[in-house]
Amino acid sequence: MQRLRFSSLLPQFRCRLFAAAQSKASAATSTTSGAAKLDSLKSLGLTDKLNFVNGERCDGNGAAFDNVYPASGHKTAAVRESTASDIDKAVLASKEAFTKWRETSPLERSLKLGEAARLIRARLQHLAAVEVLDTGKPIWEASADIEACADTLQMFSGLAHTLAGEHVHLPGGSFYYTRREPFGVCAGIGAWNYPFQMAVWKSAPALACGNGLVFKPAPLTPLGAVQLAEIYAEAGLPAGLFSVVQGGPDTGRALVRHPDIAKVSFTGGVAGGQAVAEAAGRLIRPVTLELGGKSPLIIFADADLDEAVRGAVLANYLCQGQVCSNAARVFVERRILDDFVDRLLRAVAGLRVGDPMLTETAIGASISSQHAERVLGYIGSAEAEGAKRLFGGDRVEVPGLETGHFLRPCVLANCSDGMRAVREEIFGAVLTLLEFDTEAEAVARANATEFGLSGGVFTRDLARAHRVIGELQAGSLYINTYNSYPPGVPFGGYKMSGFGRENCAESLRSYSQVKSVYVECAGIQLPTVP
Repeated sequence: MQRLRFSSLLPQFRCRLFAAAQSKASAATSTTSGAAKLDSLKSLGLTDKLNFVNGERCDGNGAAFDNVYPASGHKTAAVRESTASDIDKAVLASKEAFTKWRETSPLERSLKLGEAARLIRARLQHLAAVEVLDTGKPIWEASADIEACADTLQMFSGLAHTLAGEHVHLPGGSFYYTRREPFGVCAGIGAWNYPFQMAVWKSAPALACGNGLVFKPAPLTPLGAVQLAEIYAEAGLPAGLFSVVQGGPDTGRALVRHPDIAKVSFTGGVAGGQAVAEAAGRLIRPVTLELGGKSPLIIFADADLDEAVRGAVLANYLCQGQVCSNAARVFVERRILDDFVDRLLRAVAGLRVGDPMLTETAIGASISSQHAERVLGYIGSAEAEGAKRLFGGDRVEVPGLETGHFLRPCVLANCSDGMRAVREEIFGAVLTLLEFDTEAEAVARANATEFGLSGGVFTRDLARAHRVIGELQAGSLYINTYNSYPPGVPFGGYKMSGFGRENCAESLRSYSQVKSVYVECAGIQLPTVP
C-alpha cells in the first residue's frame, strides 16, 4: 500500500496557506528532535509573564492555571488570570494609546504594520515552534499558519489608506460627505486552534483602522499572542495600543462588559458567541462572531477522484480535525462511492501520527485529554447508531510522548443524517461518509443543518459547481479545493455560524463607524404659510 502524508499531498494543491512554509519548516527541524526543540523554547522564558499591558509583559492578579503541551501532557507554564482591575488597566492603556494612534496618518500606520509583518517573517521558525507548543499541531502546518499571518498583516498595511468616506453633490451647491472613523478600544477573543492567527486576524484590521485592541486568547493556548504583542511594540506601535489579557470565561465577560470597549470580535463555540452577543447587546456594541460549523463537501461522479480525495483530507484532518470550517460531512455520489472510499483509505492510512515538532508528522496531538475523549465519544456514539468504522478512531502511543493526546484519523461509513456524529460539530479528525443520488438531494441534505460556515463541491462541470454553490447556505465556499483562505478571501458564516467577515477588506470597514456631514450652501428656506 502506498503511504501518503501531507508533505506529498500539498504540492499538488494551489493552496498557499498549507504549502508556503513546508520547505522552511523542514530545514529548521529535520535535524532537531521534538524534545530538544521543546526544551530550547522553555529555556528562553517564553512561558513567563503571559499578560501584556502598556508595552510590557506582566502577570495578572487572578488565580493561576496550568498551560499544558498537548503532545506530552506536561505543564509548560502557570498562567496568571487577568482580573477586572487588570482589564481596567489594559483598556485604559489602550484608550490612551488610541488618542495618539487615531491621529497618525494612514501611511504611518501602514509602515508600522508592514514592519510587524517583516518581523513575523524574520522569526517564522521560532513563532511556528511556539505555535506547536501552544496547539500540538505539526510544525510544517504551524509554519504555514505563521507565514500566512505575515501576509495578512501586509495586506492590511496596504489597505490602511483605502478607508475613506464619500462626497455627494446636492442641488443648489449643497453637498454631504461621510467620514469613516475608528471605534476606539476594541476587544478580541480567540479560539485555541489557531491562536496566533486569531490575534492577527482581529488586530490587523482594527489597528489599520486606527483602533486599539485588547485581546484575550483561549486559556488552552496562551503563548502566541504575547509574542505578537512584543512584535507590535518593536514595530513602533504606541505602548498599550495592543494588550493581551489571559483567562477563561470570567475574564472574557469582564472584557466584553467593560464600558470603554466599543466593539467585540469573538471566535469560538455557539454558546460562547451567544453569551458575547447578549452582553454586547445590552451595551449596544457591534459584534463580529465566527462560530462553529458542520460543513458539507459534495463530490459528484464526474469529479477528479484523486483531487477529491485530497480535498477531503484537507477538509477533515488539518490541525487534528480541530478546524471550524472543516467539512466532516462528505457526500459522495453513490455510483463512485466504492472507488472514492478505496482511494481515501489509502491516503488516510499514510497520514503519520507523531511528534508535532518533526516534519514527517502529518497528524499532531489533540488539544487536551478531555477533548480527545470527547472525540472518541462521538465515534462510539456513531458506531452505536449503526456507523461502520473503516479506519482509525483510536488512541496512538507516540514513542517518547506516551502521555500525549494522540488520535488516529477516523473514517466512518454507513452514516445517516440523523446520527449525532453527523449533526453535531465534533471538532476532531472524524470524516463521516454519506451517499446521495441526485444534485437536488445533495443540496437539500447539505443545507439541513443549523450551521452555515463553509462548504465545497468537487465536479468537472463548472455550471453545476456554480449552481450548487449558489444554493448552499454558507458563507465560505470552495470549488475543487477546500480550506484555502489566503489573505483577502472573506471568511465567515451564515445562520448559527455567526456573522461578519474576517481576513478581508470588509473586516477593515467593520472596525470603523460612519459619520455623515451635511453642508448647506443654498441657504435655509423656511416653509411659507399659504
